[in-house]
Amino acid sequence: MNWFLAAIPNPERKAPAALTDKVDLVLGIAAWAGTAAGVAGVLVTGAMMAISMKRGESSEHMSRLGMVLGGCVLIATAGPLVQFVFN
Repeated sequence: MNWFLAAIPNPERKAPAALTDKVDLVLGIAAWAGTAAGVAGVLVTGAMMAISMKRGESSEHMSRLGMVLGGCVLIATAGPLVQFVFN
């Protein structure tokens, strides 16, 4: 009856140092590129807002800005969120 209470093996997770260094490098580059894309997105959206205001046009720039800022928040919290889930 108590067969389901048996100890479940939990092996230690140890990746080779050479592999972790390469993965850290790739993730660092991806994080940098995501941050740069977020900054570029905010700048482009701001420029589009300024141009449309000067022309007297109304557009949905606030929704675009919200999407860009949402992406920035997602990029900024991706690392801590994954670390929280897997620790």
